[in-house]
Order: sequence, then C-alpha cells, then structure tokens
Amino acid sequence: MRNVLLDAGPLLALFAPDDKHHARFDGLLRDLGEHGLRLLTTWPCVVEAAYLLDPPQRFEMLRWIELGGVQVYPFDPHHLGDIIEWMTRYTEPGKREMDLADASLYWLAVETGILEIMTVDVADFSRYRLPDGAGFTLL
Repeated sequence: MRNVLLDAGPLLALFAPDDKHHARFDGLLRDLGEHGLRLLTTWPCVVEAAYLLDPPQRFEMLRWIELGGVQVYPFDPHHLGDIIEWMTRYTEPGKREMDLADASLYWLAVETGILEIMTVDVADFSRYRLPDGAGFTLL
C-alpha cells in the first residue's frame, strides 16, 4: 500500500473539473490507485478546499471523504507549539509564509514518516525540511 499526503490544492482540483490541475490529479489518483493507495490529509486542508469549492462540488468532496476517499488526521492543541514554530521558521515577511494547512501536513509527515505529497505548492514544499533534514517528494 502506497501512502501519500494530500494537500488542499489537489483536493480542490479533484472535485473542480474546470480547475487547471484536475486532469493531472485525477489521472494520478487512477494510476497510483491501481497498485493500492492510501491518501492522508488534515482538517485544515479539507476546510481550505471546501471553502473554495462551489456547493455541489463541496458536498461531493465531503461525501467522498465520508466514504473513505482520504483519511483525515486531526491534531491536538498540544501540537500547536510545534506547528507555530514551523510556521514561524518558514515565514518570510512580505514574501512567503507557511500557512496552517501546510504546517498541518508537515506535522503529519513528522508523525507518520510519509514524505510523498500531492500538492500544487511546489515552491513551498520544495523548501520545507523535516527535523531530520529530509525533504518532501512532490507528486
């Protein structure tokens, strides 16, 4: 079974046929799914994607999640100390910032050791390094 983290951008693209990344991630899911695939994400990513989707697509995404399309991992308040530290480290005022969705996936990578990620945030996830120095593998 291949485990892959799922960022908000691809989650959005999967349910928005007019999104420029739709075909890419839809095809990637089909290709990877043939050999066993488990997707993992966090609630901040779900909230971000849901906010950006129109209601019919939003409800379709939420039903897909309900049916097990992706496993959603919650983090506890005591994890916020680390999350805030990472957000601070990767925020360059006036340039880039690590938002909560990205930080939550960073946390999930630290917790699970999963480094493969479906994302459209290539610039950001290319610069993030886990505490052991490992980087993400972008899909």
